[in-house]
Amino acid sequence: MTLLETDFTYVTGMVRQRSSIDLQPGKEYLVESRLAPVARKFGDKDVSALVLRLRRNDRAAQDAVIDAMTTNETSWFRDQHPFDAFTRLMLPEVKKFGGPTVNIWSAASSSGQEAYSLALLLLDWLPLNPGKSARIHGTDISPTMVERAAAGKYSQLEINRGMPVKYMVKYFDQVGRDWFVKPEVKALTSFRQGNLVAPPVGLPQMDIVFLRNVLIYFDLPTKRQVLANVRKVLRPGGFLVLGGAESTLTLDEHFVRVETDKVVIFRNGGGT
Repeated sequence: MTLLETDFTYVTGMVRQRSSIDLQPGKEYLVESRLAPVARKFGDKDVSALVLRLRRNDRAAQDAVIDAMTTNETSWFRDQHPFDAFTRLMLPEVKKFGGPTVNIWSAASSSGQEAYSLALLLLDWLPLNPGKSARIHGTDISPTMVERAAAGKYSQLEINRGMPVKYMVKYFDQVGRDWFVKPEVKALTSFRQGNLVAPPVGLPQMDIVFLRNVLIYFDLPTKRQVLANVRKVLRPGGFLVLGGAESTLTLDEHFVRVETDKVVIFRNGGGT
């Protein structure tokens, strides 16, 4: 069936209120395809029946809808070039001016593949840099995704999406058809719930922030608010990595564009 306009308006309003994600007209198919499995989970005959449940303030259904609408596709070492820049440019710079612990924020960490990809690179880097330690702080608005990331459990299909064999063999344990991140990888990471639109709480000063393919879901004022929140925890000179189609241009003048061979990154120039 085709999603009713009134149902679409209600769902997008709820999603915006809870997550600040801005779903404009034209996303009806996306909303319906994401919510059809949720409707089945709750025993509703279709998405319209699910929306009726939402209108009755069914909290469990509302949480499931937010999870469904904020869960994005992810993979290991996604787009590769930012990870190359992480090792080749960012870590050497952080080593020069940073403290003994390199703090990295994987914002909107989803099911953890980005954070663990960074951890694997750090496990290569740390032995070559005695006296340095590192911590990756993953946050996501979805409690379900936070739980999944912290568990470090992935299916064979998920592992096949970009995981190099050398890391799979060295840093994962296979149990049946599932793969589990080994303790030495987990030891570099932590995951917690967090809303990017709200002021960051409980995060240390960061050297590097990965905020990739997130701003595209927000309207202009929200994008500016998110970047301002990032600057509150990103130390001057620290690095911000956005998605390939994203930029701080016209959004936040305090970020300075840095061009590398294959990817554009940004440095915090300071200011308030």
